[in-house]
Amino acid sequence: MTFDQLGLSEPLLQAITAAGYTEPTPIQSQAIPSVLSMNDVTGIAQTGTGKTAAFVLPMIDRLASGRSRARMPRSLVIAPTRELAAQVAENFEKYGVNHKLTMALLIGGVSFGDQDKALMQGVDVLIATPGRLIDQFERGKLLLTGVEMLVIDEADRMLDMGFIPDIERICKLLPPRRQTLLFSATMPPEIAKLAAQFQNDPKRIEASRPAQTADTISQYVVQLKSNDHKARRTALRRVIESCDVKNGIVFCNRKTEVDIVAKSLTKHGQDAAPIHGDLPQSYRTQTLEKFRSGDLKLLVASDVAARGLDIPDVGHVFNYSPPPNSDDYVHRIGRTGRAGRSGESFTLVCPEDEKLWDAVKKRVQKEIEVYTLDGLDDEIAELQPPSRSSSRSRSGRSDRSTNNNKRGNSEQTKSNRSRKSDDRQGDFLPPAPSGPVVGLGDHVPAFLQKSV
Repeated sequence: MTFDQLGLSEPLLQAITAAGYTEPTPIQSQAIPSVLSMNDVTGIAQTGTGKTAAFVLPMIDRLASGRSRARMPRSLVIAPTRELAAQVAENFEKYGVNHKLTMALLIGGVSFGDQDKALMQGVDVLIATPGRLIDQFERGKLLLTGVEMLVIDEADRMLDMGFIPDIERICKLLPPRRQTLLFSATMPPEIAKLAAQFQNDPKRIEASRPAQTADTISQYVVQLKSNDHKARRTALRRVIESCDVKNGIVFCNRKTEVDIVAKSLTKHGQDAAPIHGDLPQSYRTQTLEKFRSGDLKLLVASDVAARGLDIPDVGHVFNYSPPPNSDDYVHRIGRTGRAGRSGESFTLVCPEDEKLWDAVKKRVQKEIEVYTLDGLDDEIAELQPPSRSSSRSRSGRSDRSTNNNKRGNSEQTKSNRSRKSDDRQGDFLPPAPSGPVVGLGDHVPAFLQKSV
């Protein structure tokens, strides 16, 4: 099947050809005719299958006729993150090059001034994150009564980020007679309930089994014997050095880990930069552009970059640890092996990660090959020699135990308290005096003798 058979207009087909596409993906070939027929659609497909174009293309055709009014957008696309919203906007600009459609992007981290100006001029397409959309509505800069089409993109990610109450509120502000499109990589019960609540007899399109990894991705696991993060960072560097990495994404579970890992890689000569939700929007946009253009080798990211971002030709994905949600593993490694290309993923698994890793293997339903590096265990062991602290602590405990036997029960209690204090403060304190502790002696300061 070709795009010519989907019922799209000639100007749109010219834009698709100019973009270099000839055949639609399964989700596109099934969803586009249904959207053009003005049916509600629930689309389920794994990441990297072209879900964005599946609603952008027919939406452009639908909006080709008609005109926008001030503060009243004709269509609304809600995305969970700023990066995803910006990506949808890029798709509209690319495919709508032959149409005179206006668009506004409402995301956080950007001043309200330019957004207010665009809304007042009237837009055909409004692309927004939930928080900024509600902010603009409450400021009186936006009316949603003219929305003809609603798209909820990456709905399962909305659920993970706690945006479902915001989505429900936004949907209640829209006119009841509208076309509602919902796209997601997975369909948990909460998303199914949302679809039933705000869609009218939707056509369900499932282009692939949810949480299924692409066959073009070679998956590996690196088993570590230590839970120490220094050992984990060492293993990560060794794995990266052992691969012919053109570009890759390193995923971490926490924002603090993102900064630490990026700093560690940079310190050891790797071209790496962090990206997560706490960084300024201008920095995040600049970092992504550098990674897309090939000026940045390693992108160290939280899961904000795991869903839906169209970063072509990513060769490698490295998981600093297994994700807390096994579905996120599929989305993470789905950044590589896209559009028929081959890719590799590596996941570091420590003893404390075994339960998370078991959940991942159960989700993907396949055995993942163990990746071994010669000398890695020895190198990690050298990083963790028996510390002077622990040896001194053991020696001190033995001496104190001998003294306790001589001093009796009361002295044993005092020694235990002293030992606990030493454990907390380190073992670099001088030994405790053997005699009684002398404080102020016979002298009592005058201020202590004053009556209260």
